[in-house]
Amino acid sequence: MTTRTDVTAPATYLEEQRQLVRQVRTDLVHQYRARLQSDDEPPIRMMASIVRALEQECARRRLDPAATRLEIVNRTIGDVDPRLITECEGAAGGPGDYRTLADDLGIALPGEELQGRVATGRAYRRLRDQMMVMEQIVMRAGFDARVYDLASVGNPVLRQWLAEDMRQWGLAVDASHVALGLGATDCMDKVLRGLAAAARLDSRPAGALLLPAPGFNVVAAQAVGYGYRVHPVTTSAEDCFKLTATQLDRALTENADIGIVYLIVTSNPAAFAYRPEELRDLVAVLRRWRERGRTVYLMADLAYIGTGIPADDEARMLALSSATDLAEQLILISSLSKTHTLTGERFGWVTFGDADLAARLTGSWINSIASMPGEWQLRFMAYHRLFRENPHLTTKIRNLYALRRRQLRAQLTQLDQRFGLFERIFADDDATIYNWSELRAGEDCFSVFEKTGIAGIPGSTFHYSDRYVRFSVGILPVTADGSTGASSESPAEPPARRNP
Repeated sequence: MTTRTDVTAPATYLEEQRQLVRQVRTDLVHQYRARLQSDDEPPIRMMASIVRALEQECARRRLDPAATRLEIVNRTIGDVDPRLITECEGAAGGPGDYRTLADDLGIALPGEELQGRVATGRAYRRLRDQMMVMEQIVMRAGFDARVYDLASVGNPVLRQWLAEDMRQWGLAVDASHVALGLGATDCMDKVLRGLAAAARLDSRPAGALLLPAPGFNVVAAQAVGYGYRVHPVTTSAEDCFKLTATQLDRALTENADIGIVYLIVTSNPAAFAYRPEELRDLVAVLRRWRERGRTVYLMADLAYIGTGIPADDEARMLALSSATDLAEQLILISSLSKTHTLTGERFGWVTFGDADLAARLTGSWINSIASMPGEWQLRFMAYHRLFRENPHLTTKIRNLYALRRRQLRAQLTQLDQRFGLFERIFADDDATIYNWSELRAGEDCFSVFEKTGIAGIPGSTFHYSDRYVRFSVGILPVTADGSTGASSESPAEPPARRNP
């Protein structure tokens, strides 16, 4: 079959191709739905499989790639790919020209052509030059990134920089309170491993991890792997899917084995954030139990602190840091993956409220990684300096997320008017890179994909009901006109690039 791959194909031809893609999509959804009834494959993996299978089938049938892009939109994962950013608000090259972010962040190669623009590569080269400067700095501090770090938690210079960042929120910490990790997920894994090992040394079981649902499913799998019992607590829409003080107190009363509470301060998947007073109420519960002789750790995930309104984030963090009497129970997990669109770099760190606890858990770092990668640490430092010297970059990233969230909500509203899909499209707290919405009776993520071509993540992935679905604004832009699918300017594959 002869295809036309230009995006200016006549409307009738393109519509014919889109109809063919829709038919393939319907056929595959029916096949996979039948598998769901008899297969143990998790729905999240099945959604990823159906998207990949549909793309492959359309390619096999040689359907027009432009039609395929318009009818298959993967909104399952949270990665933000700066190479695929097409949005521009206002003048080209201005603060609202988000197309420059790949170049601004040193991701685009020198001379790489992205979205019709040729990257200067200045930030790309600068980061590499700065890595040499960073190595000189850490060597002057008596640390050599090229040999084993006996504690395995990373060089003291970078850890001190990160501690200074955390002190802006009122935390009384220094380098001894900070340990580096390969992203937030790795940090959580090391913390859970370390606490479980410490329990074994005291001849105690690992205990239970309290997980508000909907919640991040990976930490649950990690906990099970280290011998914890996972105790989900189902939250409600009326509470914006947030754990309440009453629920926490009840769970601790009824479950003496709960020793860790995992809390995403700004939620994935629900995209709602805890208000300062809600955090203070939760801390007050832990304080009351502490006064009765029971220590429960609060592992607070800050992965999305920085994706929303700065003043709101500061208020949340000040609410946590004000609990100075509970500092030894506070474990904060941070990352640059989502806040700075650096998912592939895997920059993360843990801030312990208690330096003694940090020291007791170093065995988890030593036994899992032996030593943090030297080049990785130097690049982390170079990026840290880049953002310190260019705070407008973090503002630009936040503004891009806000734009995409608005456009996704508008798109979902239009699709609901056409197909009657949603019971509620939640407006969230203008943070994260997700939308969490409730489907009408009879709908699920498969039917949404069949009707619209937009693939989301089912609620069961997050220990919740499949009446809910999470969509990401990450990889692909959201069309400004609210139409179904990606625009012709937003390809599912990176565009052809000029060789550097």
